Amino acid sequence: MKTLTKELQAAITPGQALELLKEGNKRFVNNLKINRNLLQQANETSNGQYPFAVILSCIDSRTSAELIFDQGLGDIFSVRIAGNIINEDILGSMEFGCKVAGSKIIVVLGHTRCGAVKGACDHVEMGNLTALLTKLRPAVDDEDTITENRNSSNPEFVEKVATINVKRTVKSIMERSPILKEMIEAGEIGIVGGNYDVSNGTVTFYEDTLIINSK
Repeated sequence: MKTLTKELQAAITPGQALELLKEGNKRFVNNLKINRNLLQQANETSNGQYPFAVILSCIDSRTSAELIFDQGLGDIFSVRIAGNIINEDILGSMEFGCKVAGSKIIVVLGHTRCGAVKGACDHVEMGNLTALLTKLRPAVDDEDTITENRNSSNPEFVEKVATINVKRTVKSIMERSPILKEMIEAGEIGIVGGNYDVSNGTVTFYEDTLIINSK
């Protein structure tokens, strides 16, 4: 697997970037990971980096984006925070990754059995975690198909909230970052939400969140 250069990065379209991630996840699920010389990649990226994707995922120890998408050093920007929520700093990081560093797609990746989502469902309050979980509360409130057991003891409710949270985050990125919205509308980058199943390693992308425009 070649280390990404500026020329290789520039040649990747947003659609191709998504396919690279899908193919990488298939390799991961089938235990067919590419044999990389990571030390060589460290040397080859020492003077510059040209990642093709920005992935916002949870801090959950099971959701390392580099591993589940079978990517090497210099291939993706990995933004991790409990509940894969966004704030001003994360939006700024995404703007850097795409506008300055040339990445071609943004992925908002939730996952099954998310502890942060469970905490929001249970209205947990604890130190600084309280403010973080508050950002997940709108997704809890938006879930209106389940009327009973609206807490972490109900796995169906938790997963539905997690899905809503991902889709809200994709929408919020467009609403809160004029820079990224303009790039998406111009076809310079794409955006999509997805879910990682911690039980089998599979990533499912939400087609109703996918925006890839042709230049």
